[in-house]
Order: sequence, then structure tokens, then C-alpha cells
Amino acid sequence: MKNGKNPTLKQKKAIHAAGFEPNDWLIFKAEAHRLHIVHRTSGRTVIILP
Repeated sequence: MKNGKNPTLKQKKAIHAAGFEPNDWLIFKAEAHRLHIVHRTSGRTVIILP
């Protein structure tokens, strides 16, 4: 599993807007136009556009 960090408030809003529960996801790479997130328990990774 990738080592993720807790999302900021702005990142939480972007995760929620993408249809995911922000408390279940961690940020492992934050780029200018996309977020790479990893699920806390399953390790599933997703790329979202904020």
C-alpha cells in the first residue's frame, strides 16, 4: 500500500465531489490538476480531477 497523508479541507471537498467518502481516503500524490488517492483499508488507488 502507498503511504498516504490525511487530506486537507480543500482536498476533502474534491474527494466528496468525485463521489467518495473523504474519511476513507488518503492522499498519496497531489498534482496541480489531479489527486492520487488510496483507500485506507483496501489499498485501492484512484486518480480524481478536483
